[in-house]
Amino acid sequence: MTVSAISRPGERDRLIVKLGQIDWTLCLLLTAITGIGAVMLYSIAGASWSPWAARHLILYGVCFAAMIVLATVDLRVWFALAYPIYGVALLMLLAVAVVGHSTMGAQRWLDIGPIRIQPSEIIKVGLVLALARFYHALPADRARWSWWLLIPAALIGAPAALVAHQPDLGTAVLIAATGGLMMVLAGLSLRVVGGALAFVAVAVPLAAKFLLKPYQNARLFTFLNPEADRSGAGYHIIQSEIALGSGGLLGKGLGLGTQSQLNFLPEKSTDFIFSSMAEELGFLGCATVLLLYGAVIFVTLRTAAIAYSHFGRLAASGVTITFALCVLINGAMVMGLAPVVGVPMPLLSFGGTVMITMMAGFALVLSVRVHRYSEVTRG
Repeated sequence: MTVSAISRPGERDRLIVKLGQIDWTLCLLLTAITGIGAVMLYSIAGASWSPWAARHLILYGVCFAAMIVLATVDLRVWFALAYPIYGVALLMLLAVAVVGHSTMGAQRWLDIGPIRIQPSEIIKVGLVLALARFYHALPADRARWSWWLLIPAALIGAPAALVAHQPDLGTAVLIAATGGLMMVLAGLSLRVVGGALAFVAVAVPLAAKFLLKPYQNARLFTFLNPEADRSGAGYHIIQSEIALGSGGLLGKGLGLGTQSQLNFLPEKSTDFIFSSMAEELGFLGCATVLLLYGAVIFVTLRTAAIAYSHFGRLAASGVTITFALCVLINGAMVMGLAPVVGVPMPLLSFGGTVMITMMAGFALVLSVRVHRYSEVTRG
C-alpha cells in the first residue's frame, strides 16, 4: 500500500526542519504591524469591526498561513516560476487596459468572477522575481554596462508604462524605482546611474507638462503650496497635516480623532491611515510603528546578506526595496513632503490585493532564508 509523501518520516522531518528555519521574528513583526492596523481600522470605523478591521484580520490570517506554506517551497521552484509569474501579471495589466473596471476616473482593477484584483500590485512581486532571475545568469561585467541591460529596462518599463496609463502614477513610480534600485544592486555602473538621474531630472518636468492629466499635475505641484487650493487639490494634504499635528505626543485616544471620525480626512482607511493613527496615538504611536517597519527592513536585508545564490540575494533585496519604498512614499505623502500619489502604508492600510502581494513577497524572503544554501543553477 502506497504511503503519501507527506506521511513518510523523512518528508515529515524535512518539513519540521524547514519550519524551524523560518524567521519567526519577521513573522512576529509583520503580525504586530497588522494588529496595529486592525486596531486603527476598528477605531476609525466608530468602534466597529466592519467594514474594515475584521476583513483585515481574516485576510491576514489566510495570507499568513499561505506565507508559511510558500516559505517551505524550494527556492529553485521560485526561480522556475519567475518569468511565468511576471508574464501572467503583465498580461493581467494588458487586460486591465482593455476590459478593466473603472472607479473614480481610474481603470486599475480586473474582475475575475466575483473577485476584483489590482494587477499593478501583483506585478511588483513578478518584477522582483523576473529581475532576480535575469541577473542570476548575467555575468558581472555585463551587469555593469552592456546591451543586455535593455532586457531589464524593458522588464521595468513595460509594466511601469501600463500602470501609468491607468492612471496610477504613484505605483508606476514605485515599480520604476524598485527596478532601478535592483539594477544598481546587481552591479550597474555608477556612471550609468548618474546619467539616468540626469535624464530623469530633465524628463520629469517635460512629462509633467505634456503627458500628465490636469489633476495629476495639480497633485504633483500642489504639495509645494497646498494653501493655494485649500478646497481642491490641496485638501488632502491640509487635512492630513491637521491630523498629524493635532495628535501631539500621546494622541487624542482611540476613537477620539476628529479628522477621521468626522470624515474630514479622505481615504482614512487606506492612503491616510498613518494620519489617522498620528491623531489618535500621537507621536509615540507613529514612532513605534516606524520602528517596527525599520526592524522588518533590517531583518529582510539580513536574509538577503546570508543568501548563497545571487537569485536569493536579489529576490530578498527586491522585496525589501518595494516594502521600504511604500513606507517612505506614503510617509512623505501624508506629511506633505511628497505629492499625493495613492501608495498605501503596507500592512497598516486596508486593501485586499495589496495585502496578498505584500505577504507573497515576504513568503519569498522567508523561502530565501530557509533555502539560503540551495544551489540555483544559472540559466
